[in-house]
Amino acid sequence: MRSLYSILILICLILGDLGDLHDLKAQPATPDYQDHVDLSYYLTEDGQKRVVKTRADWEIRKPQIKLGMQKVMGEFPKPAEKVPLRLEVLEEVAESSFIRQLVSYHTDSLNRRVQAYLFLPKAIGKMPAVLCLHQTTSIGKKEPAGLGGNPQLHYARHLAERGFVTLAPDYPSFGDYPYQFPAEDGYISGTMKAIYDNHRAIDLLQAMKQVAPEKIGGIGHSLGGHNTIFTAAFDTRIKALVSNCGFTRFHKYYNGNLKGWTSNRYMPLIAKHYNSSPDQVPFDFPELIGSLAPRAFLASAPVRDGNFEVSGVKETIAEAKNVYQLYGAADNLEAIYPDAAHSFPEEARDTAYRFLAKHLKSE
Repeated sequence: MRSLYSILILICLILGDLGDLHDLKAQPATPDYQDHVDLSYYLTEDGQKRVVKTRADWEIRKPQIKLGMQKVMGEFPKPAEKVPLRLEVLEEVAESSFIRQLVSYHTDSLNRRVQAYLFLPKAIGKMPAVLCLHQTTSIGKKEPAGLGGNPQLHYARHLAERGFVTLAPDYPSFGDYPYQFPAEDGYISGTMKAIYDNHRAIDLLQAMKQVAPEKIGGIGHSLGGHNTIFTAAFDTRIKALVSNCGFTRFHKYYNGNLKGWTSNRYMPLIAKHYNSSPDQVPFDFPELIGSLAPRAFLASAPVRDGNFEVSGVKETIAEAKNVYQLYGAADNLEAIYPDAAHSFPEEARDTAYRFLAKHLKSE
């Protein structure tokens, strides 16, 4: 019997299109879920449905979710030896409650350095740390660092004032991170490039003498909101995370038109292989949030958000809550729905900061 890959080669030869063969070959096999919202079942290797009744049942579906993500994003890099980070401090500013450093470090290449703002509170002992991911903005890391943009989104600075070590890096192609998403780097998506960069940022935080390595969190708005979720799905060192205006069910995103997810910065295969259709994409946010259980997750979803429709968030949280209950951790999943548009109002920020403190500062 011919292998699946051989059949794909034959199809591509017939169609005269060999350009995506490396994409197809890279996709790991996973059961074919037709419903990525219903988390009440899992599929066996031969495609049979089984009801999720226990944590052990969910632990069968959980890795399948990451396989579905990697079909679209590309495989999570697992180098035999990681590139040395080689942290450099480019500038330093002391304020009353913290020191702010502009730093750079390697992630996946010795030919390229990522810049980030690092906040070190003036405190004694090891502190929790939070990875602070910015929205779609040309100034990148400067916004969460409080050096421009929207004051609502200065959460790296805000959290440093509250006693967290914070790190705010540039997303590839923003801020001081020129990046054209070249195929030779081996990434199928900008999303996976960002995920791996964030993974190395956590390596950096855990290596710091000021950081309690088991108390790492994440927070982000919009692009940073779903970037935080994607990163946490692949990196379980993130123990508590907040996504503000970061997601909705794919079917509720602009009435199911997923073109906004398909640029090189995101996931081009959503268009190339899945026709920008939520019916075809092999994962969705209910699965992603369910896969985080039992870790602490807060969704902040303004009711007038024009990007991420709120009913899709509520449906996601309702489904994921069932998974959290399997772990006896229903209280670790929270959602708030501010009366606002695509923003991070003060009350929501206060809730987010208290949520991170509750789950990262308590013994």
